[in-house]
Amino acid sequence: MSDAGLRPFVERDARIRLRVRVTPRASREAAGAVAIDADGRAFVPVRLTAPPVECAANAALTAFLARALGLRKSDVAIASGESSRLKTVEFAAHAETVERLRRWLNELAQP
Repeated sequence: MSDAGLRPFVERDARIRLRVRVTPRASREAAGAVAIDADGRAFVPVRLTAPPVECAANAALTAFLARALGLRKSDVAIASGESSRLKTVEFAAHAETVERLRRWLNELAQP
């Protein structure tokens, strides 16, 4: 599989779109190494302690990613999949942010 096939994000129109798969009501918040779904799309699995009710998990996800990438919570938004476990999250694609995302993904891949 090519390196592009393992990337859970795309850069387009000065935005980054990151695919994540959320597991709510986990015992702790954490992200895992990039995984591939049945359709061959890469995503980052994220476990959240928040329940999947009244957008609590979505708010927890944006806060979690903002912390992980050094962004403001208001800079991270759910682009699609608000009521699904598989979501696309969007934020600005500054060179520094892209580098932080790549570094974070590499850290997740370490055993």
